Amino acid sequence: MIEETLKRIEQLKIVPVVKIDDLADTLPLMEALKKGGILSAEITFRTACGPDALALAAKNCPDMLIGAGTVINKEQAEKAVSCGAAFVVGPGFSKEVAEVCREAGVLYLPGTVTPTEVMAAIAEGLKVVKFFPAENYGGVKTIKALAGPFPGIKFMPTGGISAENIKSYFETGKVIACGGSWMVKDSLVKAKEFDKITALSKEAMEVIK
Repeated sequence: MIEETLKRIEQLKIVPVVKIDDLADTLPLMEALKKGGILSAEITFRTACGPDALALAAKNCPDMLIGAGTVINKEQAEKAVSCGAAFVVGPGFSKEVAEVCREAGVLYLPGTVTPTEVMAAIAEGLKVVKFFPAENYGGVKTIKALAGPFPGIKFMPTGGISAENIKSYFETGKVIACGGSWMVKDSLVKAKEFDKITALSKEAMEVIK
């Protein structure tokens, strides 16, 4: 299951980081992403309705790969799994989250920026890590530098990625997908500008073709 999820993420190439404040926005937002050609979403646990939004999307959007984001402890990881998350993403690395995901057979993508953090992930048997916050920590240059001592590791950079710089990440050959929120900005979701989200999603998919 973990390998299948990884393959799917690699095929999809973009994983939008979605923050939902109003549960009613969940399905229209998923539909907007789908219309734009994006079939994945990392629904963050930063809001009170995050877990419910994840469960709603996982149940109603079987053609989309729905995961949980901003998962920082064991309890949240267990909640994400019970809500139907296909993958779990953290801003940093957590051994207890790694254990929950491994036992559940769910892909875990922990945030890493240093060699020590990458090594901690490798010790848990992980082959792909999130690189976050990507642009703040040197972006493409740092990924290339980390790829030297860790040739078996690939990255999903998130943080500061945009339609302008996404291509340069894929050109490293070490990136399986990019996370980003530029097509699902808070302001667009709150204003229910779903057509705009679709347009930005289409533009993003065109850039990486």
